[in-house]
Amino acid sequence: MLSILIPTYNHNVYPLVTKLDEELAATNSTYEILVFDDGSTEPLVQNEKIEIFKNTSLRKLPHNIGRSAVRLQLAKNATYNFLLFIDADVMPVSTSFVTTYIKTIKEKEPEVAFGGIFYTEVKPPIEERLRWEYGKNREVQPVAEREKKPHFIITQNVLIKKDVYLNLSIPTENFYGDDLVFSQQLKTKGIEVLHIDNPVIHLGLESSKQYLEKALSAVSSIVALEKKGVLDPDLTKLQQAYSTLKKWKAIRLFKWYVASRKRKMEQNFLSENPNLRWFDMYRLLYYIELKEKRHA
Repeated sequence: MLSILIPTYNHNVYPLVTKLDEELAATNSTYEILVFDDGSTEPLVQNEKIEIFKNTSLRKLPHNIGRSAVRLQLAKNATYNFLLFIDADVMPVSTSFVTTYIKTIKEKEPEVAFGGIFYTEVKPPIEERLRWEYGKNREVQPVAEREKKPHFIITQNVLIKKDVYLNLSIPTENFYGDDLVFSQQLKTKGIEVLHIDNPVIHLGLESSKQYLEKALSAVSSIVALEKKGVLDPDLTKLQQAYSTLKKWKAIRLFKWYVASRKRKMEQNFLSENPNLRWFDMYRLLYYIELKEKRHA
């Protein structure tokens, strides 16, 4: 019935697989857990132990191929017709996490179901504060809020039919921002997304410096994919904000305003209390600059 697919890279997945196995052992469900190590550079002996669990296997790829490519390999190797993608750096909130998905499959047979994301209320170290603030305030949304834009999902915790996933046209090159392409594909193909309350806690927080670099990389991906016609020009709030500025002929004024505060913003992003409004403006400035540079 269910293939649980976990891509990992330099991360200990033993605690996650242990929790999943503990829950599944109490059910009579047909399942498998596939873990693909995407060319990790740091050997983790803990991951070797996951094969002691029933219906669980670990495959090590010879080199890093990237998040989208390893997910495609997982999907192709999956036995069952429902795929549950879970990132390695998360942990289910509920003790009935998988049971909830199995119940959803039996009752509704959704093409796609998104359970949501959760962040602990305990503040992390200052050097990880930007990622935590962004996740807690932007990614954590109740079902009713997510249903307003049903196709916009985060693939850290998503159930999808195997044939639906394999029919999506997601680039397999290694880039940051593949969730946007995933969401765009669901929207373009008119695939219905069921939103349920079954979140995972995101535990793997990057440093603020690393997250800032990834955020800018995602902006670069948006511009490139938009230029290729892979993304709609109004899919994200960032793109919508750009369109508004362009409509009111305020791009030059916005660039001047943000550029004059850029250094102060960068210092703030690494601080104890990062300002998310500034973070939005900083990324929007970068988006504008790339659009102009690439004539996108």
